[in-house]
Amino acid sequence: MYRYDQLDRTFVAERVRQFRDQVARRLDGRLTEDEFKPLRLQNGLYLQLHAYMLRVAIPYGVLSSRQLRALAAIARTYDKGYGHYTTRQNIQFNWIRLDQAADVLAALAEVEMHAIQTSGNCVRNVTTDHLAGIAPDEIADPRPYCELLRQWSTLHPEFSFLPRKFKIAVTGAEADRAAIAVHDIGLRLVLDAAGAVGFEVLVGGGLGRTPILGSVIRRFLPASDLLGYVEAILRVYNRYGRRDNIYKARIKILVKALGAEAFGRAVEAEWQAMDRDGMAIDAGMLDRVATHFAPPAYAELADAAPERAQAMREPAFARWLARNVLPHRVPCYRAVMIALKGGGAVPGDATAETMERVADLAELFSFGEIRVTHTQNLVLGHVAAHDLAALWHALRVAGLANPVVGTVTDIIACPGLDYCALATARAIPIAQAIDAAFADVAELHDIGDLRINISGCINSCGHHHVGDIGILGVDKRGQEVYQLTLGGSSADEASLGTILGPSLPPDQVAGAVRRVVDVYMERREPGESFLALVRRLGVDAFKARVYGGLEAHAA
Repeated sequence: MYRYDQLDRTFVAERVRQFRDQVARRLDGRLTEDEFKPLRLQNGLYLQLHAYMLRVAIPYGVLSSRQLRALAAIARTYDKGYGHYTTRQNIQFNWIRLDQAADVLAALAEVEMHAIQTSGNCVRNVTTDHLAGIAPDEIADPRPYCELLRQWSTLHPEFSFLPRKFKIAVTGAEADRAAIAVHDIGLRLVLDAAGAVGFEVLVGGGLGRTPILGSVIRRFLPASDLLGYVEAILRVYNRYGRRDNIYKARIKILVKALGAEAFGRAVEAEWQAMDRDGMAIDAGMLDRVATHFAPPAYAELADAAPERAQAMREPAFARWLARNVLPHRVPCYRAVMIALKGGGAVPGDATAETMERVADLAELFSFGEIRVTHTQNLVLGHVAAHDLAALWHALRVAGLANPVVGTVTDIIACPGLDYCALATARAIPIAQAIDAAFADVAELHDIGDLRINISGCINSCGHHHVGDIGILGVDKRGQEVYQLTLGGSSADEASLGTILGPSLPPDQVAGAVRRVVDVYMERREPGESFLALVRRLGVDAFKARVYGGLEAHAA
């Protein structure tokens, strides 16, 4: 992972000093809240329903064990003993006192972390595939490019006050695990006919009240031109994006209004006209950054025949292997998912003790590295196959071996009305009710892959539009109600879910989900995914069962 140089350390320390002074002036009244708000947002500090929330950047989702322990210490010292991992590979602390906020930033700086540009109308944390650098289907490791984008965009003088927030996702694999189609800019590493590395460029994706999938404006952009071309996109957006209406200010609205082809032509014209001197990513620049992402010292090991034998004897271990363990580009290693879900857990929450235990296990089994996924789970990316049984036993002792990754109970959910000032409904209790309705682990494995996403308002922080089953909570005349959508996906061939029918009260949501799953189990063909079934049959195939079942329940 990237390590700070002296410039980075000086810069982050100076930002902490500046913010400490700004907080002091706010507390003694020299700054009003209106004056202070843009300053705190530039440092990731939000004012939520009950307290301040600090959003901490985890660039491209990679943490060291030392950093994870520092996050645990912050949770224990300055919060209520836990943190919340988000869909954009960040962590949020929900109970920060204003007079201690600068102390938290100083503690982050000690371990080369910060909260800069995790809020505000700027380029946010650049995200990528949680298997970057280890995936067998990877064309090239995207993390060096993510780091170059991070360095280029941090406090960029032209793009610190964009019309609205701006999000970039990068994938380097054949399968999209970074949800590039629902980002302002989505970048996919590709090879041209000669084998040269470049990017397919998507623009104008996003969710919220106007969900739109990104459009391809460049099939192949040489990798050396990445920074210049992204700058051209942002220049066009900054010039023509709406500033008179917050709901129409995202780049997706501009791309839709102009049309993807016209927007692409505007970007090409800007790119050709701009002075790109010094912006090309040359081999030296890329190599300098790529050295930070060199693979660890893998051992030459045998594969996992003993683990396969143990799996035959222990069904629980076999289920964990099937759901939580993924292939690695080095044959005798695996990537292990640690689900922060199941058993009534709040999706994405991790206690200080959990973080410390994961840090311990990362040092024992994964070269001290942890990854954060956009599905709100953690990953140990470099586990020797012959250590899988030992790791499983250690995770079971810690209560972290839930074999639920990718299943109905591996729910993505925002904090909702329990914390967020923008939310109109709760998301956490709905997730917990669904979790309780599917508590049988054997049944989860029979159902197979099925993603549920829950948002507590139309802003879609839970990405409900792209869940196999999406759930949106809204306020209707003072009552919380929930709208179900089916058939969304943020992966390849991305799609937005279709509304199933009328909204439901909170106590009927889990039952409705149960009936949707029942239809899937009854009507799927061998090997058919939930998404494929919805695309084959349409949502009407589920309506009668869901709403008829509700009428019978009410009777």
